[in-house]
Amino acid sequence: MVTLDDISPHIKLSIGNNEANAVFGRGVAMLCRGVRDDGSLNKAAKNMGMAYSKAWRIMKQTEEAFGFNLINRDGAHGSTLTKEGTLLLSAFEQLERDVSTYAERHLPEIFKTL
Repeated sequence: MVTLDDISPHIKLSIGNNEANAVFGRGVAMLCRGVRDDGSLNKAAKNMGMAYSKAWRIMKQTEEAFGFNLINRDGAHGSTLTKEGTLLLSAFEQLERDVSTYAERHLPEIFKTL
């Protein structure tokens, strides 16, 4: 039998205009963090085991869906997050923390009702 000690919440969070267009999730957030921390989309992609072409395509699709750039591309000099990219990443990270905290706090009482 599973006990409360055996389980923990795992939340899949995304930001978009509907579930079919959930364009900013954990993967895009990881790419944005990599750009923020390492100054390079290519390096962020490599650190995730992803081809640069795929990372570039994902970022481009996400930017098109939101209607603004998430990163400033400077060719061989790397990339930086735009103001909007920084704000969206920050909002996503805060939502992720808040939802995880809520789930961890309420899981014991929910589990009792099962």
